[in-house]
Amino acid sequence: MRLTDLWQRLEQAFGPAYARSLAADHTFADLGGRTIDEAITRGIETATIWRAVVAEYSDRVPARLR
Repeated sequence: MRLTDLWQRLEQAFGPAYARSLAADHTFADLGGRTIDEAITRGIETATIWRAVVAEYSDRVPARLR
């Protein structure tokens, strides 16, 4: 998954403003306690990041984006 795809999915699931806030502020256990922004900086695969988001927010992520 490309980085632009990750951002598009985040924005579709959470809206543009909340997606950016989520990426900067929320830590994910599946990402080693990192935020999305930190995980991207560390070079963690975007597909891994997306799976962490889906696992934590399964009620917010539409099935078509999984």
